Amino acid sequence: MQKTNSPLRLQKFLSSAGIASRRSAEKMIKEGRVRVNGEVVREMGKKIHPLKDRIEVDNNPVRLPLPKRYFLLYKPRGYLSTVTDPFGRPTVMDLFPPHLQKGLFPVGRLDLDTEGLLLMTNDGELGYLLTHPRFQIEKTYHAWVRGIPSKSELQRLREGFQAGDTTFSPARVALLTTRQDPPEAKLEIVIAEGKKRQVKKMCKAVNHPVIFLKRVSLAFLNLKGLKRGTFRPLKKEEIDKLYQMAQK
Repeated sequence: MQKTNSPLRLQKFLSSAGIASRRSAEKMIKEGRVRVNGEVVREMGKKIHPLKDRIEVDNNPVRLPLPKRYFLLYKPRGYLSTVTDPFGRPTVMDLFPPHLQKGLFPVGRLDLDTEGLLLMTNDGELGYLLTHPRFQIEKTYHAWVRGIPSKSELQRLREGFQAGDTTFSPARVALLTTRQDPPEAKLEIVIAEGKKRQVKKMCKAVNHPVIFLKRVSLAFLNLKGLKRGTFRPLKKEEIDKLYQMAQK
């Protein structure tokens, strides 16, 4: 990471300041919502000096970046993976004390009825790197499905396939356990894509809808030591390793 007295691209400064993800920051610049020293800037990639230049978004000054925070959360079912909800439903932010919430956002998302590992941070740059399709960060899920998939169905999931207008990329799939009454199976599915409800759609496409879904790991990070609704800060070496993986 660059030091604060070094020139930074404007969109990177905004994401590092926790204003928005890098893609959202680029959109703000294009919309003319960002000023540098009183002048509207629409130029993508413009470099600024954080300690010298005055940056404003929607006429509000952007301060030097908040201290970066990184947490692993074990999201329970019943919580939205959003910062706020217009209908007042519980969100993952409710699982954090107020003094830790400023600028925090979930990296990716888990459905309301899905539980498991969720990375929370105020580091827009890392959030961008981990969710961009180009970087292929692996996510591991345990999926309890209706019925017991055959060898050919499991192979279809492993090889990737087309279902209607949707293309599913190859995944690593293992059959962990089965039971007969009623017939159900527990699968371990490892994917690098981040399409919406991807695991559920994959399983439904081979006629084994998901009953219960849990994300157990993101890259090398897992749920060890966490209970539902609890979180822990990432260690420095874990943060460094995530950056190294994402920037390869």
